[in-house]
Amino acid sequence: MATDRTTVRTGIIGLGNIGQFHAERLRELGVPLVGGMDVAAEARTQFARRYDVDVYEEYERLYDEVDAVVVTTPNKFHEEYAVAALERDLHVLIEKPLAHTLESAERIAAAASESDAVCAVGFNNRFANTVRVVKNRIDRGDLGEVTHLEANYVRRRGVPGRGSWFTRRAVAGGGALIDLGVHAIDLALYLLDYPTVAEVTGVTRTEFGTREDYAYLEMWGEDAGPGGFDVDDSASAFVRTADDRTITLEVAWATNRPANHEFVVRGTEAAARFDLLENELSFHSASTIGPDHLEDTTVETRQNDTHTDEQRAFFDAIVTDHVDDRSVEQALAVQRVVDAIYRSNEEGSTVAVR
Repeated sequence: MATDRTTVRTGIIGLGNIGQFHAERLRELGVPLVGGMDVAAEARTQFARRYDVDVYEEYERLYDEVDAVVVTTPNKFHEEYAVAALERDLHVLIEKPLAHTLESAERIAAAASESDAVCAVGFNNRFANTVRVVKNRIDRGDLGEVTHLEANYVRRRGVPGRGSWFTRRAVAGGGALIDLGVHAIDLALYLLDYPTVAEVTGVTRTEFGTREDYAYLEMWGEDAGPGGFDVDDSASAFVRTADDRTITLEVAWATNRPANHEFVVRGTEAAARFDLLENELSFHSASTIGPDHLEDTTVETRQNDTHTDEQRAFFDAIVTDHVDDRSVEQALAVQRVVDAIYRSNEEGSTVAVR
């Protein structure tokens, strides 16, 4: 067993921008980065030059050298690399979402349950200091019974480069909903302590990505034009849990409105409002102490690097031998909600979550 994170030999699967993003944070935490794997020769060359580590075209050789891997490939390939690692009892941190389809996500979850290794999924927003404060207030009862959440993850202009894997359903599994929506769904369910979700009503839309004559101010990556886009660029949904708590969800890569990353957590004693990008947090309540009155309190927190804190928690779980299966099970629950929203859109009705 590893004695501290500086003894956990770690490799990265997928050596593009997201892989390098994780590599930088591994180095900052003192975790030994010993190698990487990518099917693209150019990505391997750049990664080897930048980090001075061995790189491989196939994962088997890398897995012989490591104790843990961070999987940052396109969604379709999560299953192949994660399951192979878990079968060797290698620890795995998978970038969100768990997979590109519900069936693939279920196979990863099954492998994680049978492995002795730690498996975690990259929902980094849980580690934001604003979210930690809200969760603490909920857990100690300050908000009373939390009954409803408004979850928004909306960009004004943020369509990925059309033709990239993000905009191809066969590889990504969907568009804005599976890219941004999983963050919002996870955070909402996390603050509700992950209740069972009963049913979902949802609509997905493709209003911008297939247009040639539009202002893509913030598109990142190469643009192959509308022919490289066959996914949703926004989604709206209503989620009801088995105990009748509710979530309204709004996600988008592009909209004709201001960007919105606001979450509102409504309880019987108080509510919390926070913005993931602006680091804003406030609590709202009423009191009968003295004359009846309303109270609005602003809380200031330190902005933190959520990905670094996510990695720290992953490696802490490894060195303490604390295997928490909830991460994968919760990621699977998110995948079930995503699947239900897509099915609801196709069927034009409310659907049960499978």
